[in-house]
Amino acid sequence: MSHLHTALWGVLPYLVLTVFVAGSAWRHRYDRFGFTTRSSQLHEHRLLSIGGPLFHFGLFMVIGGHLAGLLVPESFTERVHVHEWLYHDSALLLGGTAGLATLAGLGVLLYRRLSVPAVRAATSRSDRLVHPLLAAALLAGMAATVTTAVPDPYDYRLGVSVWFRSLFALDPDVSAMSAAPFAYQLHALLGMALFALWPFSRLVHAFAVPLGYLTRPYVVYRSRAVRTRGVRHSPYTPGSRR
Repeated sequence: MSHLHTALWGVLPYLVLTVFVAGSAWRHRYDRFGFTTRSSQLHEHRLLSIGGPLFHFGLFMVIGGHLAGLLVPESFTERVHVHEWLYHDSALLLGGTAGLATLAGLGVLLYRRLSVPAVRAATSRSDRLVHPLLAAALLAGMAATVTTAVPDPYDYRLGVSVWFRSLFALDPDVSAMSAAPFAYQLHALLGMALFALWPFSRLVHAFAVPLGYLTRPYVVYRSRAVRTRGVRHSPYTPGSRR
């Protein structure tokens, strides 16, 4: 085992986690109002209404697939009698669909950002770094997904997943990741780069999801004027609610 593999798969993940946690805490402390996407919806809406849902819903499916594939061991699916071919075919179909949807949505959003002058002018330095990095990570992930369709494919649940779970035990299985195909290694490195940049980019808006709107009481609307015995009153007479 080389020192490079130890640095990449045994040390770098913890450095990235430290930057992610410390950077997010620093951003929340000194730039709490910056936890936003810096929405450009006022500049252009049509392309945003297409690319935004495609990208976000596809990304949610991608994240869910990653969590299932990395955290659920192969022994568990065997115990619940899920055949290996069924698991891999489902992962290929669902993962491929989610990846294509995410890539399509990101493509629309990037085209919008480059083609609409007002949106292009609002592009920050972090955007110019994060967007290509995100596209590269998605492409590497799609390349890794496609390799599962070839005869005698690499079983990432016996390699990458073992390495990922070993990180939580503070005993990284470096050899499991160093033996993975290049597409998986590249995808992991690009993913770690995204998490390192996360606190310093618009990606941080994921921590500001307005969940409070789900339980917020309804807003009471009243007519602009109330007629009583033929007299027109202001809507803000005593006793009325604004």
